Amino acid sequence: MSSTRKCKSCGSSDIEVDPARGDAVCTNCGSVLEVNIIVAEVQFEEGAHGTSSAIGQFVSADSKGGATKFGASFHVGTGVESREMTMRKARNGITHLCNQLQLNQHCIDTACNFFKMALNRNLTKGRKNTHVHAACVYLTCRTEGTAHLLIDISDVLQICCYELGRTYLKLSQALSINIPAVGK
Repeated sequence: MSSTRKCKSCGSSDIEVDPARGDAVCTNCGSVLEVNIIVAEVQFEEGAHGTSSAIGQFVSADSKGGATKFGASFHVGTGVESREMTMRKARNGITHLCNQLQLNQHCIDTACNFFKMALNRNLTKGRKNTHVHAACVYLTCRTEGTAHLLIDISDVLQICCYELGRTYLKLSQALSINIPAVGK
């Protein structure tokens, strides 16, 4: 869903606001513009025999967030939601790779945003974490215009360049990322 906002990074007005995820992301460059958006609307559903009930749950002012119901994707004893743990592990993997490639914090953040976009579209399922992290870092290198090649990332991680290339192509196509040509 697009809005009239503009991205601070690239100036694009193609912003995807997802109330279910609670964030606003630029679909052009992958920058996360807002997180933890709280929806202040009330919706109702009609039940059997004409009854109605509110959709959602009450969130108190002192709530720390996360799932609270039995069976939800919540790691018992850790206080951390599953998606949050996935993002934390991805950030660690991406940060480690970016540090080895001597990329700056902006590149780390952009790669993490690409990963979040892929995660939200279920593009990480069935793929090795290292391949997805590397593909997100390479997407960042291409969009930011750094001198890194796919084989550089493949060498650092000691993974097959062709497998990494397939993952990169799947992500870039599925996320509709405008990738500039190599060798400007």
